[in-house]
Amino acid sequence: MADGSHTTEAAASILVVDDEEPIRDSVRRILLKEGFDVRVAESGKRGLEELRENPPSLLLADIHMAEMDGLELLKSTKMIAPETQVIMMTAYGTVESAVQAMKDGADDFLEKPLSRAALLSAINKALEKHVLVSENRLLRAEIAKHRGISNVVGRSHAMRQVLDLVAQVAPTNATVLITGETGTGKEVIARAVHHLSPRTDRPFVSVNCAALPETLIESELFGYEKGAFTDAKGRRAGRFQQAHTGTLFLDEIGDMQPHLQVKLLRALQEGMVEPLGSSRPQEVDVRILTATNRDLGAAVATGAFREDLFYRLNVVGIDLPPMRDRREDIPILVHHFIRRFADRNERRVQGIDARAMRSLQNYEWPGNVRQIENVIERAVILAPGDVIMLADLPHDIAGEDAVPEDVLHIPIGLPFEEVKSRVIGETLRRANGNKELAAKLLDISSRTIYRWMRDREEAAAAPAEPEAATAP
Repeated sequence: MADGSHTTEAAASILVVDDEEPIRDSVRRILLKEGFDVRVAESGKRGLEELRENPPSLLLADIHMAEMDGLELLKSTKMIAPETQVIMMTAYGTVESAVQAMKDGADDFLEKPLSRAALLSAINKALEKHVLVSENRLLRAEIAKHRGISNVVGRSHAMRQVLDLVAQVAPTNATVLITGETGTGKEVIARAVHHLSPRTDRPFVSVNCAALPETLIESELFGYEKGAFTDAKGRRAGRFQQAHTGTLFLDEIGDMQPHLQVKLLRALQEGMVEPLGSSRPQEVDVRILTATNRDLGAAVATGAFREDLFYRLNVVGIDLPPMRDRREDIPILVHHFIRRFADRNERRVQGIDARAMRSLQNYEWPGNVRQIENVIERAVILAPGDVIMLADLPHDIAGEDAVPEDVLHIPIGLPFEEVKSRVIGETLRRANGNKELAAKLLDISSRTIYRWMRDREEAAAAPAEPEAATAP
């Protein structure tokens, strides 16, 4: 190796395109000795075919070739494989050729006869740039992914299937129907679809069709003109207009009345909405996402929901699994919510007791993710120490394993300092934080209580030992 600098991409692929066989062979031998994966092509046309079949990390091409010259090949490369780095070669080292090649996107320019040192230096420099470009692309994709699904927590097979479908449908303009029980996170998924779509920087407008009175939902969706009805003191844009060029999310679409279903269908078919009190339709560019906890197929069968609207909305369906079908996600969700609510409420809670976690995993969760969120928020606020215990959970979740109010279970073999800490902490909790009362109940001085609290705070503030990396 000349200087070892291309080890950042040891398996970098290089395509050499030159109509002079001795130059092709000479360059190929040099690069093979350096450990590169090298392909050659005898013409610009053949080089273009190679590019289409398998884009290389680097293209090394002669400018002056018959049929298709290097500059044409360069322009085609930038369209077909924009991340491929390009170095142009010529025996006619004119300034004009170099300038034109650089204007067309070449990364470097070499004069023939080629110097081995100059060749390897230019190649290593171009490959370093290729690595950076590739890493930046991956980083942008990861940022977009994180921004889009940062609130979608779960690693179960069922949730991985949901997220794979979100990633597939998001870049399109297809309408999406999101179904699932109450509390499964339908709006979170809708926002993920929007944030991973080309409309991510445009408005995301959410409407709960069940929350709006029937008399208001039409004006809310389509807007109104001044004087359209008694209280219409001025003109107002509807949710369709507010979501123009962005995404409109219609939650609880199954509760929409039949006469509004007709107007919604017309808006979807024509891309036009007509505000109340107006005879002039307005053009809107809106992607529609909908959600429901109802069985729309059954509603279609009974005539409660229009069949043509159902098929218009259900181009792609995403069905969210209930928590009872993704129990392996419960610990992940619990720790996620502990961190969120501990930070939000400035609490010291850092974890959860094993018995408490077992109770959470055994519970049926009829309210799904939303119920878990509420239970953990309550536990974080009420827990007296830095760990959520079984007694901090609602009785219907803790069940028969719940500790009676006047009993503290201490496992055999627990270190004495931990026993003392648990007794003080639980007594403080039962005394609602009253330190003097807790000291009297334990027959100790209040100074001992204060010293215990200070030690706990110092331990919580101390930097944690670095954890070993674990696979997701």
